Amino acid sequence: MTRSVYLVVLLLCLRLMCPLATGVFMDKLASKKLCADDNCVYTISLARAEEDYNASDCRFINIKKGQLIYVYSKLVKEKDSGEFWAGSVYGEQYEDHMGTVGYFPSSLVSEQHVYQEANKTVPTTVRNLPKP
Repeated sequence: MTRSVYLVVLLLCLRLMCPLATGVFMDKLASKKLCADDNCVYTISLARAEEDYNASDCRFINIKKGQLIYVYSKLVKEKDSGEFWAGSVYGEQYEDHMGTVGYFPSSLVSEQHVYQEANKTVPTTVRNLPKP
């Protein structure tokens, strides 16, 4: 019994010293985005989802047809890329998703109300994860 405990402790120590994975790096969606302010925190518009969308990875949010979405930024379309906006869902019935900001295809929504113009071009950034 004590032998197996020592083996588990040894394996845990080795795992801490030599991590197996350091993260998954994904392609950048765009180099620039349009925002209402320099930090892209002010709402540009309110959009309504015209159809469902299931997020392809952690950068995106799920949206359901009829759902309202606050839009915070619009990625500047580059060659061979889709056109994506960043936003968060709105409304009490979507309370479990509120506050989660992510990208979604702009072709799946219609703008219902524009609060302010997205006239600031801001570079998108990539967060560099610290090396273990």
